[in-house]
Amino acid sequence: MSPQDVSLNDTYTGDLSESPRPQRRTLGSATIVKMSVGPMDNNVYVITSTTTGDQLIIDAANDADRILEVVRSLPGTPTLIFTTHQHFDHWQALTEVARELGVPTAAGRLDAHELPIAPDRLIDDGDTIVVGDLTFDAIHLVGHTPGSIALAYTDDDGVHIFTGDCLFPGGVGKTWEPGHFDTLIDDVSAKVFDRYPDSTVVYPGHGKDTTLGAERPSLPEWRRRGW
Repeated sequence: MSPQDVSLNDTYTGDLSESPRPQRRTLGSATIVKMSVGPMDNNVYVITSTTTGDQLIIDAANDADRILEVVRSLPGTPTLIFTTHQHFDHWQALTEVARELGVPTAAGRLDAHELPIAPDRLIDDGDTIVVGDLTFDAIHLVGHTPGSIALAYTDDDGVHIFTGDCLFPGGVGKTWEPGHFDTLIDDVSAKVFDRYPDSTVVYPGHGKDTTLGAERPSLPEWRRRGW
């Protein structure tokens, strides 16, 4: 593995398509490192408290060695690994990363049975996850999977939501069964767009970041097209 693969880029754009280097965003009370792994370009996020150094890892998706190298290169201490949902591409490195770091894991209660290791904590809608002095609010979004959980973190810089595969630039996540799209867009509308301001940054499970303000005007179009 070349050093370039894990050296941090502190010019944060949220777009990793032009370079494999992880990007680091600095907020008032935390840093967010975003990296892309595996053949499906899954996003992995490492959020570190500026004050305590405690770290939350979101989606140990693939390339365990690379995730571990990035995490170990950062200041701070891994505290918890959170898996946004049950789909295979979001947890292929979970067992190895959790074992090597020796930290507990968490996931949505209704998706937990599909994960390769039983979560130490089951998360429900409205729960909070505390990592050092950082608090993440759990948002249960049904449709892409039964137990998908997004996490919202708020600090002086605004709101930051890690949406897994439930919300992307240009639409909600893929659904497969009749009625699941309606359930998902209803949940995303009521629990995300109706609750948080336009300045909210969205960090999806694949691809580029976006904001609620950029996506909000398209909600009626998403409903009409049905995906």
